[in-house]
Amino acid sequence: MNEPTTKRRKKNDEGSTRKTKKKRELKGVLRTILFMDGKEKDEEEKEQGMIDGYYSEVEESNPRKRSKVGGAGGDSVSHRRVWVKERSGAWWEECNKAEFPEEEFRKAFRMGRVTFEAICEELNSVIAKEDTTLRNAIPVKQRVAVCLWRLATGDPLSVVSKRFGLGISTCHKLVLEVCTAIKRVLMPKYLQWPNAVILRDIKGEFENVSGIPNVVGSMFTSHVPIIAPKMSVSAYFNKRHTERNHKTSYSVTVQGVVDHRGVFTDVCIGWPGSMGNDQVLEKSALFQRANNGGLNLSGVWIVGGSGYPLLDWVLVPYTQQNLTWTQHAFNEKIGGVRRVAKDAFGRLKGRWGCLRKRTEVKLQDLPLVLGACCVLHNICELKNEEMDPELLKIDDDVVDDDDDDDLVVEPEVPLRSVSSLKARDAIAHNLLHHGLAGTSFL
Repeated sequence: MNEPTTKRRKKNDEGSTRKTKKKRELKGVLRTILFMDGKEKDEEEKEQGMIDGYYSEVEESNPRKRSKVGGAGGDSVSHRRVWVKERSGAWWEECNKAEFPEEEFRKAFRMGRVTFEAICEELNSVIAKEDTTLRNAIPVKQRVAVCLWRLATGDPLSVVSKRFGLGISTCHKLVLEVCTAIKRVLMPKYLQWPNAVILRDIKGEFENVSGIPNVVGSMFTSHVPIIAPKMSVSAYFNKRHTERNHKTSYSVTVQGVVDHRGVFTDVCIGWPGSMGNDQVLEKSALFQRANNGGLNLSGVWIVGGSGYPLLDWVLVPYTQQNLTWTQHAFNEKIGGVRRVAKDAFGRLKGRWGCLRKRTEVKLQDLPLVLGACCVLHNICELKNEEMDPELLKIDDDVVDDDDDDDLVVEPEVPLRSVSSLKARDAIAHNLLHHGLAGTSFL
């Protein structure tokens, strides 16, 4: 075979190989296109089936909307799959009936039906929603009930969801919406600093109880346990609670001032649990307004525990060693005033169990939720709502710093005001001179 013939044959073989390779590549591309097309088709059919299933459920639950939702093909739904999770709201439907026992209603929501409905009426304009084509809006009463149940029990959202037959995310959204409405609508009405006339009445009531004149409030700082935050963990570490309970504790603080009835007149919420009472006070709006003359506190007192500083408007007990009879007597009387705030916090935490559990509420939402609890506490107190004595049994885990004030002698917070030191001595001597001092120290 001559050389030209060999070269021609070799060239033809190479051309045939290239054609074969191109055919294989083209077949591969076609297979990929067909596969992707089939996959997209399957996904479209799956998605359409989910949509059809959703609409079929809407149609079945509300026949009036069938023509709007299903269209001409609304009848052929027997093969469709329902993808919306079925939930039961039977428990709430029973609670919402007029014949539902008042005692059970109060146990569930920490208040009677009359108070509950009054709150719903006040919040109605803010939280009510309109029905849509696809679904009916959640009624105002159910919205408020979800929030109150969550605050009262501190149960996880998954439990609240099952209780009310709503989605977890829906329950979470409802709690925050109602708490926001409480802050916006109810807080200005039910939790505010008293005017001059009311302050005069408060002073009279506290003096009748303690013999100490010009007391306009009792102050206490409580701790709400939280899950260890991802940021600034050490700031929220509660050393005192950790040492007492022998397990690591993290918390945020709630500083509150109450009147003679145990109704909050001022709150400061959310500072880290590592801060002392004096530090929380100095960070509060109360401290700023008092020092700027915005609270009419000239010549009057807010009574606090030994963890607070003695100021021109803050009256605290003696804490040094070897107290005189006069000083013991004063401490006994001032302890009675302090107990008003301590007991108020006991009722607050008793009613709203979310304050006793390590909450899953985000840190940035805590002031909103805890503030709502304080407002609801005030409403219950003002409406004379009865409280189950069992709810007042606070666990050791939620004992607060001030609870030890009567048991141990601690160094007094550094002196801030010489004039207040003299004023306290004058009050103590006046109590003893007029026979108003206690006798338990004798």
